This record gives sequence, structure tokens and C-alpha cells, in this order.
Amino acid sequence: MCYHFSMSEDKKLAVGWFSFTCCEDSTILLTEMLNEYLTEWKKVVDFKFMKALKAKNSMENLDVAFIEGAVSSPKQEAEVKKIRDNAKYVVAVGACACTGMPSASRNEFIPEELNDKIRWYLSNFDYSAKVRKLEEVIKIDDKVPGCPMNQKLFLEVLGKYLNLFNNSNKTNDQSPINVNT
Repeated sequence: MCYHFSMSEDKKLAVGWFSFTCCEDSTILLTEMLNEYLTEWKKVVDFKFMKALKAKNSMENLDVAFIEGAVSSPKQEAEVKKIRDNAKYVVAVGACACTGMPSASRNEFIPEELNDKIRWYLSNFDYSAKVRKLEEVIKIDDKVPGCPMNQKLFLEVLGKYLNLFNNSNKTNDQSPINVNT
């Protein structure tokens, strides 16, 4: 399967990639996808926030925020709300962000049956009473489910936002983005 993205190089799609409570398999898959797509993506995407790629990150003025993982603490809740405030669109990525599971399996813990080690973790870290899927905390605009994310669907969603962004910033001499399958 081959995807080709084209867009005016004057202004790139400002993207953030964020990870919360999960195994980060979609982040790993995305970094693997860079082997194939980096040259093209560098022309049309500005990764403003992606800790897996760079040390200096900014979540200001994002066009699209891709968020992987469930929300399991008040700190994470505040951070995803800040991301939502700074992004035009938010995409939930992976099973934990889309459904809460398997991270939310701890919601089913029976307090009397917890061993000392788990009880220690729950009491010594600032965890919320429940792990929540992303849309229980903020408005999301799209989902890319899977554990790891569905790669084809991710490319389609990225293409959707590249097209949307390009059309909203289009001048007469720019061509729309082509996503060829």
C-alpha cells in the first residue's frame, strides 16, 4: 500500500503526538513508519510535539493532536485538557485512548483482593479512582483504534487532515493532497 501526500510547503500541518497510560505500541509503530514516510512527511508535517523524536517540544497552536493512551491521573487529565485547548482537532490513537482498555482493567480491581505491591502503587502515585478513555475527558474528533493502532487507518486520518488543512489554506496554484492506495 502506498500513500503519497502533497501540499504547499509554505505552511505545514502542525502535529503533536502525545502518549499517556498505555504500552506505547502505537508510538513505536509510528517511529517505524518514519522509515518509509519521513521524507514525504517532512515536506507537509511539522511535528511540533513528539517526545520520541525530539527534546524541545511545543503544544502551542497545533492543527492536529494525536493522543495515545488512557487517562489515569488528575495530572494527565489536566494535560489532555491543555492539549485539547491548543489543538484544532484531536485524534484518539490506540485501544487505550479509544476504549480505555486494557489500561482500564484496573477499574475492576476488588480492594480486598489487592496484594501489597499493587496497593502500594495505587496509594503512592497520584492515580485517579478510575482509568478513562480519552473521550470521557475531552472532545475527540477522530479515532484510530487497535493495539497497536491500525496503520492504514492512521494514514487515512492523517491524509484527511492534510486535505482539510490544505483546502483551508489553499491558493489557486496549490493542488490538493492525493492519498493513493
